[in-house]
Amino acid sequence: MSGRKGVTILGSTGSIGCNTVDLVERRPDLYRVEALVANSRVDILAEQARKLKARLAVVADEGAYGALKAALTGTGIEVAAGPGAVVAAAERPAEWVMAAIVGAAGLAPTLAAVRRGAVVGLANKECLVCAGQLMMAEVEKHGATLLPVDSEHSAIFQVFEADQHDKIEKIILTASGGPFRTKSREFMADVTPEQAVAHPNWSMGAKISVDSASMFNKGLELIEAHHLFNMPEDRIDIVVHPQSVIHSLVAYVDGSVLAQLGSPDMRTPIAYALGWPNRIEAPAPKLDLAAIATLTFEAPDPVRFPSLRLAREALRAGGSAAAVLNAANEVAVAAFLGRRIGFLDIASIVERTVAGVAHCALTCIDDVMAQDAEARRFASTIIDGGR
Repeated sequence: MSGRKGVTILGSTGSIGCNTVDLVERRPDLYRVEALVANSRVDILAEQARKLKARLAVVADEGAYGALKAALTGTGIEVAAGPGAVVAAAERPAEWVMAAIVGAAGLAPTLAAVRRGAVVGLANKECLVCAGQLMMAEVEKHGATLLPVDSEHSAIFQVFEADQHDKIEKIILTASGGPFRTKSREFMADVTPEQAVAHPNWSMGAKISVDSASMFNKGLELIEAHHLFNMPEDRIDIVVHPQSVIHSLVAYVDGSVLAQLGSPDMRTPIAYALGWPNRIEAPAPKLDLAAIATLTFEAPDPVRFPSLRLAREALRAGGSAAAVLNAANEVAVAAFLGRRIGFLDIASIVERTVAGVAHCALTCIDDVMAQDAEARRFASTIIDGGR
């Protein structure tokens, strides 16, 4: 038992976090929990901390400290609250850290884990979208290991022959197409948040489900793949694959195309990252190709899904363009979920924000956060009718 791997889960009450908790709970012989971090869901966090015998439980919302303290009284589990405590949790001595805090809020704690040389399971794609060059430089500087947890990037990682990088022709990200894959723009103009979060294949949180419906998720993944695998934008393709069985592919110069397949269950890529460099069992349904029978593919529609064009343009622009794109999308998605704007307004607000906020070079994380804040202000003003 003394050889168990120390684990910290940043964002333990979200979809990725709960799936990670499920896997860790199944193997107490392999893992001990150093810290669990959540935003504000004290009831779930406290239950997880008791179940996993975590050493520390942290809630980002300082106003929820009292409730968390009361819920864990008598357990011996340390309790803390606030953004600083979230970063401090990431700095604790766990060999493996799940970075699953949604959005730009996950940047500082993920960076803290990287800077102490941890193995980081990266489920927060915004870390690389907003600060890709800076983050990858820190990974190299501190000898950290970044293991992608997104199913697409995990798939690429598993079939990407790093020592043959110059023999890779392109990488191919697959996309389910979301719930509106076959719908017209006229239909999408009137969709509700409930319709947008009803993903046909995956069970995910509200924000990422809306991103999947708009295909902004795939645009962000394209930017993330560029940084993770050091591939130029024009050598990253996207193909719609509605069955979500082939999670992504790598094409080599000899004509070979290697793919990773599996049932659409996030516990598979999480288990791969958690067990790496070994593999551990996961309770995901086993793939039955005969039962599926048919796998189909199609090109994404750039007219109905302008998010892919916006992501490519931001990546080509460089500097802070992708950070602005991400921040504007977060604000617009929140407004849509709050029924303040329509579904098609998301891309329009993002495009206007990227065009309206002056981009700059990113030399440090403070630059990233400043651009993030300015983009949020700009997008919010548009939503409020001021631009």
